[in-house]
Amino acid sequence: MFPGGKNMKDLMKQAQKMQQEMVRQQEELENQTFEATSGGGMVTVQITGKFEVKSIKIDPQAVDPEDVEMLEDLIVAALQEAFKKASEASSDAMGKLTGGLKIPGMF
Repeated sequence: MFPGGKNMKDLMKQAQKMQQEMVRQQEELENQTFEATSGGGMVTVQITGKFEVKSIKIDPQAVDPEDVEMLEDLIVAALQEAFKKASEASSDAMGKLTGGLKIPGMF
């Protein structure tokens, strides 16, 4: 017997249930779309929870042949924000399952 009256079988059932919920949460996150913009909406990107880029939309006004570097910076900024949103959603989902414990190798 373990502290609190739980035996190994009960503990294993709980672990298995948690693992199944983690898999379900991960699949749900992977199917979500995260969107971010930069430059006041000049560049909009969408990524999946798998961090795959789905689309990049660029306002024609952002296309200046004399300043390609600015457009590149806007794209990078929008991508970074979208990746941040997806990472935070994953961390939040994991935190709810683990009660805030950091478990290496999860998500």
